[in-house]
This record gives sequence, C-alpha cells and structure tokens, in this order.
Amino acid sequence: MAARTKTTKDRPSYRCTECGWQTAKWLGRCPECQAWGTVEEYGVPAVRTTAPGRVTTSAVPIGQVDGRQATARSTGVPELDRVLGGGLVPGAVVLVAGEPGVGKSTLLLDVAAKAASEEHRTLYVTGEESASQVRLRADRIHAIDDHLYLAAETDLSAVLGHLDAVKPSLLILDSVQTVASPELDGAPGGMAQVREVAGALIRASKERGMATLLVGHVTKDGSIAGPRLLEHLVDVVLSFEGDRHARLRLVRGVKNRYGTTDEVGCFELHDEGITGLADPSGLFLTRRAEPVPGTCLTVTLEGRRPLVAEVQALTVDSQIPSPRRTTSGLETSRVSMMLAVLEQRGRISALGKRDIYSATVGGVKLSEPAADLAIALALASAASDTPLPKNLVAIGEVGLAGEVRRVTGVQRRLSEAHRLGFTHALVPGDPGKTPSGMKVLEVADIGDALRVLPRSRRRDAPREEEERR
Repeated sequence: MAARTKTTKDRPSYRCTECGWQTAKWLGRCPECQAWGTVEEYGVPAVRTTAPGRVTTSAVPIGQVDGRQATARSTGVPELDRVLGGGLVPGAVVLVAGEPGVGKSTLLLDVAAKAASEEHRTLYVTGEESASQVRLRADRIHAIDDHLYLAAETDLSAVLGHLDAVKPSLLILDSVQTVASPELDGAPGGMAQVREVAGALIRASKERGMATLLVGHVTKDGSIAGPRLLEHLVDVVLSFEGDRHARLRLVRGVKNRYGTTDEVGCFELHDEGITGLADPSGLFLTRRAEPVPGTCLTVTLEGRRPLVAEVQALTVDSQIPSPRRTTSGLETSRVSMMLAVLEQRGRISALGKRDIYSATVGGVKLSEPAADLAIALALASAASDTPLPKNLVAIGEVGLAGEVRRVTGVQRRLSEAHRLGFTHALVPGDPGKTPSGMKVLEVADIGDALRVLPRSRRRDAPREEEERR
C-alpha cells in the first residue's frame, strides 16, 4: 500500500503572536516586528469566502453627503484648536503622545472642563491615578464643571459601560496603555491589548459621534509606544514636546485628517496649570536697555508660525589643552560648522583656542539652517567683545564656502520681526517684498555679514593684527 502523501492542510503553520505575521516554518525572530520568541505554531485556518451581506446604508453620490455632521467644535483652548484645524470633529479620535511630566494630563483636564456644557457632556477616564488625585489637580487649575464626569477605570468593559451611562460628547482616556480588555490575555500596554482597546473605543466613537482624546506613552527614543497600527487607526496624532526645566510646551500635529500638519500650538506651563500663548516670542527674548556682546536675534519657523528667538554665545580663555564646546538648544554640529566657517572664511582665528558656550533663551530649540547666520554673528560678536546693532535680526543659512543661502518664508519672518519692533535685518539675496519702514540688508557671504560689527571696538581680529606686524 502506497504511503499517504502529506497535503498542505497537514503542514504546520506559524504565526507571530505580536503582529500576526504568518510563515510556513518556525523562526526565532519575527522579520516583521523584530520580536524574539513570538513565532508559535497554530492550525491552518480553513479557507472561507465572504458572501455579499445586507447593506446597512446605501451608497449615495458624494455631493449629497451632509458635511455639516463633521463640523468641528471648539475645545475652548484656541492654541489646541489651531493644531486640530478648528476644533474636535464629532467621531474623531485623537492620540496625544509625549514624555512623562510634559503636561499632557494637565492640558487635557483643562480641555475637558472648558469643552463641557449642558448639551455636551465630557467623560474623563483615568487609568493612572485615582479620582481624588485628579480632583486635586482640577482644583489647582480651576477645571471644575458640573458637566464634567470623572471615572478611574482600567477595564475596557467598565469604560464602555460608563459611555452608556453618561452618553458624553467628548471622551478623554488617560492613558490607552493602562486599560485592558478581559477577553484577551496579556498585561495592559501590550501590543494585543493596545490594539483591542483602541479598536473598541474607535468603534464606539464612530457609532456615537463622540470625539475621543487618547493619551499615549512614548518610548525612550521618543516614538509612540505600542504597535504602529495605532497611529494608522486614529484620525489625529499630536506630539507634546518641551523641556521639563523650561516653561514652553509645543503641541505639534504629526497626522491630521481634518487639517494641516504644519501648525504648532504654544503653551506655557506654570504652577496654576497650562495656558496658551498667542504670542510666545516674549519667552525667547531678553529685554535690555543696551545691546550685549555675544547675542543675536533670529526668526525661526515652527510649522507655519514665525517665532523670534535669541542666540547667545560666550567665549573665554581655555585652561585645558582641548577647549570646551557646550551647546544648549542648538545642534552641536551646526555650531561646530559655524566655528569652522568663521575661522577659515571670516578670518577669526582666536576661536579655536577658547572655551565656547552657546545657547538659546527660553528653552526653544533651533534646528533649522535659517539660524546659521545668527549663530555665526553671535559667536563673532562674543569673540570680538563687540555688540551687534540694536533691533537687528539675522536670517539665513551659511554654507561651508561662507556663502549665505536663501531660506523659506523670509517675508513671513520679516513681517513678524517688524511687528515686534525690529528695524534692521540681515537676509540672503532677493528676499522679495519687505515691510515698509524696516531696513533690510542683503548679504552674499559671511564677510558681508561681519561688517555690521563696529571695527573700532573689535578685540579679536588676530589675522589682521598679524598682517600689520
């Protein structure tokens, strides 16, 4: 009797328990999610075909769809509305992610109180704190409202039960990693649990027309914890950024199905809570009666919003063979490049043997190349102990050949500087239409830019002195 041939149905199949990737052979590491020891054998599912089912709603021409149901409603916080594209759309699911202690819970509790009304109830569910702890924070930031409901739950079925009881227009869950479904095995925060919790809340939001704000944790490298699928499922992803030692907080749109992703909301964190900053440039400036050597102002773009920021530099004689290079709020590589350009193209050689400290004011981080010219002028001003002219801003990218390159949004940057009272500006060539009453000087290279420093007060022009000797 012939031996029975092993068919495809008899062959074992393997599946990753984390991401669901399938294969015909066992592997120690899943090539899809890179997890170790998650590939397990399971039975081959029977091949099924889906028959056409009953249609719940008929398809209509897109022009006949009522768009008024997706009208955004204000959250009561203008800076957050700016990032969201006007407010919260009914049925929208927003994921707010940020580092611990950055102010996510404080901001969302303030939003919960301001968005609550008799017609629109708000349900705030906390899985990280007790109800009494959230009440203490609400008293501190004055976020008490009769139509704001609070519950401390970590069970998904209990959260869904609160939705049936309260019938809110806005749900805030802090956080999605702390809630688990009893139908699944695994600890809260696991990939399977996060997918199930997020999926259930998204379905509930769409069915009820209820806006939902989910707080998400981040990993040590700054990415959102949990499966990448979570960011695809939600409608909006907001990143909450800021240095815990500074007052400034930025809410940046990473994904937005209802608006643009180049808007940034600015907030100030203080003892009484968190407030929006319609004009945050004051945090990044130091008001002085007279200019000080080593300072230069520039205009940076956060999304589409121009912000005036101050760059400071200090140079001192080094006491060690290898001089220090310390930066705060600036990229170390950009500062090193500007030092090299100043030494080679700007003829300032004293910088190589001195300790150099450079920083920004107010905790702002300058990473775009448009701040190169301001960094270079601040370093040159500190090296020569010569202050730059008062009410001057510098905008432009500096190349390794010493040329000053054009950057985007020059007109918008100049308009913001003119609005704040600055009268002089250094910009690359061909800036376009400039504000009336503002003296704009076009510079082609770093040598042209350094001419704004008064030569009579220069202390460090070593190469010129060597030539005279």
